[in-house]
Amino acid sequence: MREFVDALKAFLDLGATVILPVVIFLLGLLFGQKPGKAFRAGLTIGVAFVGIFLVVDLLVSNLGPAAQGMVERFGIKLNVIDVGWPAAASISWASPIAAFIIPLGLLVNVLMLITKTTKTMNVDIWNFWHYTFMGAIVYALTDSVIQALIAALLFQIVCLKIADWTAPMLENYFGLPGISVATGSTVSYAVLGIPMVKLMQKIPGVKKLNADPETIQRKFGIFGEPIFMGLILGLALGLLAGYSVGDTIKIGMSMAAVMVLMPRMVKILMEGLMPISESARELLQKKFGAQNIYIGLDAAVAIGHPAVISTALILVPITVALAVILPGNNVLPFGDLATIPFIVAFIVGASRGNIVHSVIVGTVMIALSLYMATDLAALHTQMAIDAKFHMPEGASKISSIDQGGNLINYIIYKFFALIN
Repeated sequence: MREFVDALKAFLDLGATVILPVVIFLLGLLFGQKPGKAFRAGLTIGVAFVGIFLVVDLLVSNLGPAAQGMVERFGIKLNVIDVGWPAAASISWASPIAAFIIPLGLLVNVLMLITKTTKTMNVDIWNFWHYTFMGAIVYALTDSVIQALIAALLFQIVCLKIADWTAPMLENYFGLPGISVATGSTVSYAVLGIPMVKLMQKIPGVKKLNADPETIQRKFGIFGEPIFMGLILGLALGLLAGYSVGDTIKIGMSMAAVMVLMPRMVKILMEGLMPISESARELLQKKFGAQNIYIGLDAAVAIGHPAVISTALILVPITVALAVILPGNNVLPFGDLATIPFIVAFIVGASRGNIVHSVIVGTVMIALSLYMATDLAALHTQMAIDAKFHMPEGASKISSIDQGGNLINYIIYKFFALIN
């Protein structure tokens, strides 16, 4: 079994840039496309994800050091280290349930499609590790494989339902027709974040506060364009981190590049995806009478909008500040600061790019995540020890804003804690 898990992990470690082209090619053939057309679609999507992840890496490689600079500059000392999603993924794959999640997850997805309880065909197999982590939490809590698998599949079902719910937003605001996102960290912020945005839009005075990219550009001309917004926000992060003039300019240029390049990579992705989406819709409508079918992809497709990046960059220093001022919080944000664009994407979409509303709601959600991550720190740390994870130097406990602070994860965890 261990050998199978290792082989599965090795395959998934190839990443979306290899796995998705293969999956899309096979789906194209399954949906009746000619091999050449299916191969081109898969290849185009692979190229797009290479570009997307290069831009994401540019974002991560700049935000991480900037956050560390802020922590050191302001002398922040907390005893639980946010180790980030890569560590959480590694811990999840060390769980005894890891080998079962992908085959069971695919089976559940197919059954839900057949029974019309979901419209999302989730091909984002790499991110099934989110479901594995949910199961791993319950396994660490109960020592029961059955309960762990139930928890993981319950999380997947909730994610698929939220993916269906938010798919129209992806089409209408982000310009991504036929696509949904079932990534665990992204959908968890939608459950409470979207209703909070709707509430903000009804509060007198607050509802009139608006700073979407279009309004900013209309008021400030060329200086309101995404490229300038990225530059200004990047420069602000460099100054807060105490960077030298040269390094401050570098991070400003990097954030300007992220603002410009990410939307263009998503356009290439859509070029490859649309033929597959159309073929899938035609076949499933013919076979099962399905009116719509969504292709479930990585949340990276939604972070290319300038409002998402802008909101995330503003929230980085706010998150660090929250960690200091919130009573009872013990988590030092670090590893998952670069995932903030992913977790606020649906909040930004619900606000239709209103950066003011998105930052306010994002602040509340991140505050809640810090408390949840603090509560789960002991269990998260024990899971890391069991997985023989190398603890960061000087850390007595670890957690993760991405998974430890995941609202749906936390609710499911609390349910199983209550019945055991």
